[in-house]
Amino acid sequence: MSAPLDSRPDRDLDLVLFGATGFTGGLTADYLAAAAPAGLRWAIAGRNADKLDDVRRRLAAERGVDVEVLVADSTDAAALSDVARRTRVVATTIGPYLRHGAPLVGACAEAGTDYLDLTGEPEFVDRMYLEHHQTAVRTGARLVHACGFDSIPHDLGAYFTVQQLPSDEPITLRGVVRSGGTFSGGTFHSALDQFARATQMKQAYAARRRAEARPEGRSSRAVRGRPHRDPVLGYWLLPLPTIDPIVVARTGAALASYGPEFRYSHWAGTKTLPYAVGGAVGVGALGLAAQVGPVRELLKSKVPQGSGPSSEKRERSWFTVDFVGEAGGRAVRTRVSGGDPGYTETAKMLSEAALCLALDDNPRTAGQVTPAQAMGDALLIRLQKAGMRFETL
Repeated sequence: MSAPLDSRPDRDLDLVLFGATGFTGGLTADYLAAAAPAGLRWAIAGRNADKLDDVRRRLAAERGVDVEVLVADSTDAAALSDVARRTRVVATTIGPYLRHGAPLVGACAEAGTDYLDLTGEPEFVDRMYLEHHQTAVRTGARLVHACGFDSIPHDLGAYFTVQQLPSDEPITLRGVVRSGGTFSGGTFHSALDQFARATQMKQAYAARRRAEARPEGRSSRAVRGRPHRDPVLGYWLLPLPTIDPIVVARTGAALASYGPEFRYSHWAGTKTLPYAVGGAVGVGALGLAAQVGPVRELLKSKVPQGSGPSSEKRERSWFTVDFVGEAGGRAVRTRVSGGDPGYTETAKMLSEAALCLALDDNPRTAGQVTPAQAMGDALLIRLQKAGMRFETL
């Protein structure tokens, strides 16, 4: 069980944001400055004091908000521990997480501090479960990964859809993603690193499967299929090799409302067959290129971290995730939609999730938990109020 909000009276901060000097982190700081309620005690943290001071001054000038600055390098265990023990919630945008993220997760788990990130790296999530889940259960910390476009629209969209289906029947659900936008440099770098670490990723997944308890009398898993045309949505479907279906299936294992047998499949949707074929070829080529170190580094240099598209380009970007669920002879269609997925909406989702953990009445959980498992209805309401659409079609 996680500790109630008032059980940590020694914490002088409600929320700390790591990574505010980067592009996505800067958008997250802007969003928090605009959306946080009066009286929220929050700070920005990172390794470069001068850049952090620049962000602090900008927030004061543009938003009229004064935030504290905390200097802590991602490799400095003592500094990270000090930060974690001062606050109730830590959110971080500093990736790739497999390279930079583990010490901060450990510090939060030990301190009983809630932790959120934007990772889409399955190996990182599985390793953090193995290393820190039991500690977090003991201290009451909630470790919530994948709180951006990976994987909140999919996890909360599945949650929204399942609530409209009978919970005593097997449920099959598919999610179909479409978007018009640019994904972040951090996401691209993480994807290339994961392609290059397929063996290590499988080993971490297998180790977690051996260590993790299964739900009694129920089953939940992600399933893959071959490309095909969806008879309901009319799109050509391409299996999408992201962390999202894993997150959805783990929520299904944790929550009895997902039925006695829950199966989820995850797809990219295109209107025409040539686009589907081109997407499959492109993903395959990227996976092969990532196996060659110099080629992988060259690809990374083409999409640098810490930079992003103009506000005008972000305003033209969009995403949709269509869900089709079936259980007990009943079928339901829903859709989650929003604006720019890689930056603007990701900053919104991370911010609202952090505020949700800091301020809202959430389910009693602890350890490594999914966004829907940790926050459920409270986060769904926040996202809807913030402009993300959850619709039954």
